[in-house]
Amino acid sequence: MHNGSLHLTLGHIASSPTENDMNREPIFGIAILVTLAALVACSNPGVVKLSDNTYVVSRTSAAGAFTNMAKLRAETIREANVFAASQGKVAVVISDRETVPHTGFPSYEYQFRLVDPDDVRAADAELSLRGESHTENINADIHTTDETEKSEDVYAELLKLDDLRERGILTQAEFDAEKKKLLDGN
Repeated sequence: MHNGSLHLTLGHIASSPTENDMNREPIFGIAILVTLAALVACSNPGVVKLSDNTYVVSRTSAAGAFTNMAKLRAETIREANVFAASQGKVAVVISDRETVPHTGFPSYEYQFRLVDPDDVRAADAELSLRGESHTENINADIHTTDETEKSEDVYAELLKLDDLRERGILTQAEFDAEKKKLLDGN
């Protein structure tokens, strides 16, 4: 050290790369590529078996907000269908979920069951692949608000009629006739 300054001699380090250094550079590059490939593979693990005949496929897009969700969905379902065909079966959807976070990576999950091609449920799968819908008739006892309001109106009218009968304004026969009309919906 002279005049308060630091002098450092790098010697061998500053010299041209040795043969050993040159061999390490390609290995380092390959290690980075392998790591990146592993990370990409983790985002789309392929078909995963959940139970005896139930599977799930999920895909995550690295495109973020620029992801074409319809394409991501189609690719995921296609993967399920290719897997099902390789098993001699048809994929029938159990559930699906699309996740589009404000920040991060959008994903699509498709849970399906494998059925034989001649199974009735396979026809439903074919309809959904073509974008058609399948409708089943379901018998249900459904009450609308109008019926509830109507029954409350009938009850109020019966109370009025009963009050008129008790006051002697209506006879019992008139009360019974009006009551019958209300209850019959006329």
